[in-house]
Amino acid sequence: MNESRREFLTVGAASALGGALLSGVLNGKAEAAEGSGHEGHPGHANAMKGLFPGAVDADGKYALPPLPYAYDALAEVIDEQTMKLHHDKHHEGYVKGLIKAEEELAKARQSGNFEFIQYWSRQSAFHGGGHFLHTMFWACMAPPGQGGEPGESFKKGIEKDFGSVDGMVAQLKAATKSVEGSGWGLLAYSIAAGKLVILQAQNQQLLTQWASIPLLGIDVWEHAYYLKYQNNRGAYVDAFPKIINWKGVSERYSMLAG
Repeated sequence: MNESRREFLTVGAASALGGALLSGVLNGKAEAAEGSGHEGHPGHANAMKGLFPGAVDADGKYALPPLPYAYDALAEVIDEQTMKLHHDKHHEGYVKGLIKAEEELAKARQSGNFEFIQYWSRQSAFHGGGHFLHTMFWACMAPPGQGGEPGESFKKGIEKDFGSVDGMVAQLKAATKSVEGSGWGLLAYSIAAGKLVILQAQNQQLLTQWASIPLLGIDVWEHAYYLKYQNNRGAYVDAFPKIINWKGVSERYSMLAG
């Protein structure tokens, strides 16, 4: 059993990237905005859902969001075959796993038998983290040359919290490269602290902060880069800034920071 798998099976579960907490944070913020008299922000509640576009369907059920570009659109950095496998197989697996976990938890509540609560709670955290992070991942990328630059408000936030955009990117790359085993490097916004933070996530639900919402992530599970880069994670991470959708990440920042 590899270290990442062992850690997944033994470390306590749900994080801010899991479905229940995340939904509570976003819905609570949206409801507060709706009831605060901010008539200048119509549709704010719906706009908040844009943080994780397509994560749920019109009926509120978890769904695999379509890619916002062609499979080969990022080929300079991520090849077409990797994109197909990553989106169509791996992400779909997280959606199915999250749905299954919640179904089993519902059965436990109905029967009163919570014998496997630990297992299904961990499954919910793991697959929920995978679903929401990947939904964010597709949205925070764009074909080379089409991602634009950080918006004015977002740039000011970066400069306040990291000194410069280059300094933030350098820290994000370093954190991502040094993730132990499989996981993510994340630029997130701490709602509690009101600032940008850089985090690591082992697998997709460990080492995270409860009050932080991911804005930009670099997936360093091997399935995200191995076909093109093999075991050279560093080359993949160094190339990643070419496909950052700065316009989209700036919009995500604005939804949280105003």
